[in-house]
Amino acid sequence: MTNDNAPPDIANLETLRRTDFRTLGERIEGKVRDIYVQPERLVLVTTDRHSSFDRIVAHIPGKGEILNRTSAFWFDATRDIVRNHVIALPDPNVTVARRCTPLKIEIVMRGYLTGVTSTSIWTHYQAGRRDFGSIVLPDGMRKNQPLPAPAFTPSTKEATHDETITPAQVLERGLLPADLLEQVDDTAQKLFRRGQEIALSRGLILVDTKYEMGLDADGELTLIDEIHTPDSSRWWMADTYEARVAAGQEPDYFDKEFLRHWFVEHCDPYKDAVIPEAPQALVAELAVRYQQIFSRLTGRSLTPREKGQPILERIRDNVAAYAI
Repeated sequence: MTNDNAPPDIANLETLRRTDFRTLGERIEGKVRDIYVQPERLVLVTTDRHSSFDRIVAHIPGKGEILNRTSAFWFDATRDIVRNHVIALPDPNVTVARRCTPLKIEIVMRGYLTGVTSTSIWTHYQAGRRDFGSIVLPDGMRKNQPLPAPAFTPSTKEATHDETITPAQVLERGLLPADLLEQVDDTAQKLFRRGQEIALSRGLILVDTKYEMGLDADGELTLIDEIHTPDSSRWWMADTYEARVAAGQEPDYFDKEFLRHWFVEHCDPYKDAVIPEAPQALVAELAVRYQQIFSRLTGRSLTPREKGQPILERIRDNVAAYAI
């Protein structure tokens, strides 16, 4: 394991806002990824778009590469557990993937009694809930305490707001058959434990995460989308965790919420048609934090940019072989 790399010179990093490579197939714009649909595969271009409040609030230099390469690192580190959708990585921002039929649930794994939102496990615990479907918690637990075992807490996929449900409700609603649900649960548990083990060896605690899975053309369970990225996972520093929690403090974490807080203080990001531009100082700070966690986990740094070569031209050249 190498030491954290020095953060990049943010001011000199070009941002990737969107792409339009018509030779790659039909383009679907997701919150962060531009998805090019082909008969048997997808070309996924991860941009620097930053989504909060169900809208794009900023563009973070280097973020797309970090998300794409972080997922590549974890896909490789977990391929003995479950098949994944990766065919090739022709560019730091691009994954060529097998087309799969996504499952009708999001797979959420939690390792700690934490969170501040209305759907968090800590919020429900404070309100008196103890049975979370895959795990029943005892009375007297404290915030940020480890759960007795990692908890599988699936959620629905809604157009507006996902709903946390129990495994029993997954079956009751016909979202997955029993045998597939059991396989998903077992696979998610193994992925989460592998993530925690590797993260701890790098001085980090993987607190919680979410996975996307689908069925490939042969009906085989396949890990898709992204895995253990700063967008899909919560991370704490391991070396200060016990002392801070014992002192009643919040864990020392890689926090990207400060940008959300700024928007909440300066506008109504859910209702305002136009919101203010994110301050460049906060954009730079968030870019550095993404870089730090990427370097900590993988021991790698961002791809050096060739002087004068625009990122769109680089991607276009690197994906030319996948035109249809």
